[in-house]
Parts: sequence; structure tokens; C-alpha cells
Amino acid sequence: MAKFFGNLNLVLLVGLIAAIALMFGMHGDLVTGNTIGRWLHLFFGVLWIGLLYYLNFVQVPLMPSIPDELKPAVGKHIAPKVLFYFRWAALFTVVTGLYVAWATGYVHQALMLKEPFQMIGVGMWMAIIMAANVWFIIWPNQKKVLGFVDADADAKAAAAKIAMMASRTNVLLSLPMFYAMVNANHG
Repeated sequence: MAKFFGNLNLVLLVGLIAAIALMFGMHGDLVTGNTIGRWLHLFFGVLWIGLLYYLNFVQVPLMPSIPDELKPAVGKHIAPKVLFYFRWAALFTVVTGLYVAWATGYVHQALMLKEPFQMIGVGMWMAIIMAANVWFIIWPNQKKVLGFVDADADAKAAAAKIAMMASRTNVLLSLPMFYAMVNANHG
């Protein structure tokens, strides 16, 4: 059993098989591209926001207390992997969310903030802004901080500050975004 749980790819594969079995076992003919899209949207959204919260609540606040000799392990091994999943989860969350809105027939009305789709539209726009922050502000600046792009110490410090402010903006936006997404169909 430890060997099974020690293999993340195998655990994910079995989880995927279990999800598919549940989908088709419980709903059969009702499984559509829309239902699969919703499931994928939730999966990628949880991954994205989970990593956003990990970075802001755990990794960034703890970095000053990590001994200098251990910091390269975070910067060279942990942070690059986290940021890889973070940015791709952001993109796939938005893409699957737009797909669901399109498949359900309200993407245009929601993006134009028309009734009765204003609430979900507001949530969609916040998610789009957050994903743009990830790809166009956080990631380019983190590449400087992590040394993937040449930058002197001052440029790295400035990039770290910009990335942190964009990331904290995403934390701020995540709270009203969740409200908009969860309550879009309730009023």
C-alpha cells in the first residue's frame, strides 16, 4: 500500500478512473462535455487557488526564517515546480470555465455582465484578471527572482516586490471571485 501511495502518477490515474466510473455509473447518459468541463474546471481551480494560498500563506512568509544555506533548495527545486503547476492551473481554470459558459450558452451574456448572468460574469472577469496576473506579472518577475532570467540584485528585489503585490492582489480577488462563482445561480 505504501508503494501505491508513494507513486503520485498512479494515485492520480486511479483517482481519474474512480471519477470516470462514478460519472458513468451514477449518471450514464447524462455525462456530457459540459459536466466533464465543470469537473475539470473545479479540479484546475482547486489546484490553482490551492497553490496561490500555499505561496501566500506558507512559502513566502516562511522564506525569511529559512536558513540561507537552505534557501537554494526552495528557489531551485520547490518554487519552479510550484510555479509550473500554478500558472498552468490558472490557464486551464479559465479555459475550462469559458468552455462551460460556452457549452451552457451564456458566455457572451456573462462576459458582457448582462442579466441574469452578471454574478457569474463578475466572477469570470476576476478569474481572467487573476490569470493575467499569473502569466504576465507574477511569472515574468519570478523568472528574475529565481535566476531564470539575468537580473542584478536590485532588479531581483524589485521583481520580488512586484510579484508579491500581484500575488496578494490575486488573494484579495479570490475571495469575491469565490462568492460570485458560488452564488451565481442563487439569486
